Amino acid sequence: MAEAIDLHTHFVPRSIPLETGRNPLWPSIETRENDAAAVIVGGKVFRVIDSRSWDAERRIGDMAADDVDVQVVSPMPELLSHWFPTGDADALCRHVNEGIAELCSAHPRHFIGIGMVPMQDTALAVRRLEEVSSLGLRGIEIGTHINGIPLGDARLREVYAAAEQAGLMVMVHPLHPLGLDRMGGRPELAAVAAFPLETAFAAVSLMTSGIVDAFPKLRVLLSHGGGALPWILPRLRHARAIGPPLDSLFSCDPGEMAKAFYYDTILYDRAALDYLVTKVSEERLVVGSDYPFTIKQDRPAEFAEAALGIARETFADNARNLLGLETRSMARRAR
Repeated sequence: MAEAIDLHTHFVPRSIPLETGRNPLWPSIETRENDAAAVIVGGKVFRVIDSRSWDAERRIGDMAADDVDVQVVSPMPELLSHWFPTGDADALCRHVNEGIAELCSAHPRHFIGIGMVPMQDTALAVRRLEEVSSLGLRGIEIGTHINGIPLGDARLREVYAAAEQAGLMVMVHPLHPLGLDRMGGRPELAAVAAFPLETAFAAVSLMTSGIVDAFPKLRVLLSHGGGALPWILPRLRHARAIGPPLDSLFSCDPGEMAKAFYYDTILYDRAALDYLVTKVSEERLVVGSDYPFTIKQDRPAEFAEAALGIARETFADNARNLLGLETRSMARRAR
């Protein structure tokens, strides 16, 4: 049977060095009884976690139960720290990257890593992409905005150019979303209701700013099935066809531009996943779970196969394309 590659899983290091003089929001890991731990941010519990966030053997056991062969491991989004002073962000990025690289190098058959760079300082971020590559990581994760800077902002272009040149993918993950006040200010609604909107904002920014056209070889993954983007594509297409002013914002049909991105399958619903594939094609879908967090999709490859009737090998080849790895079809042609 073809491999099942889970493109969307997260990592938290077992510990984060406590250093004096760091930003007040510098995170720490507080261990508790019965294998529990907590990520502490600003003196408050941000999220309760456990050793699955860093322990290879626990992850591998869970992967077997979920019928997953390979996890692509990326930082827990809150660790991205786009809002930190550059020096603090850089220190945290390097610590997390080294932790992910250690996990992957110790178990190369099971784990592939995606790192992080201090996006708030684009010149430094470009230099750190070289370290990401040297650690054997296959890309970086970024938020849907860089502390309020939209992803289509011209200041970020040099990072995209460097990632494209280095063959590194970019995973876009929702982070610090807008609109919670319009939902009653309930923070628990962030991941449930606001994250899909954030991803749509980020994707539209990339599409209307010329980033998609300027970097055609840049491989970008939109988390959670692209969020709300697939659902607003008909509206964008219709508005562009009407004429000014939207016709000048999109270089071509927004529905075609959306096919430049990759999308994971974390939608939880067969009908929603079927709608996604009609908009972006099966070549752009990769399996995802959001492991090890509570919201994760169980048995993600089985869910995607059953929902769409698409062979597991197709999803695996899509994942390898996204990661810049040789696909099975390429290997067969080489023989």
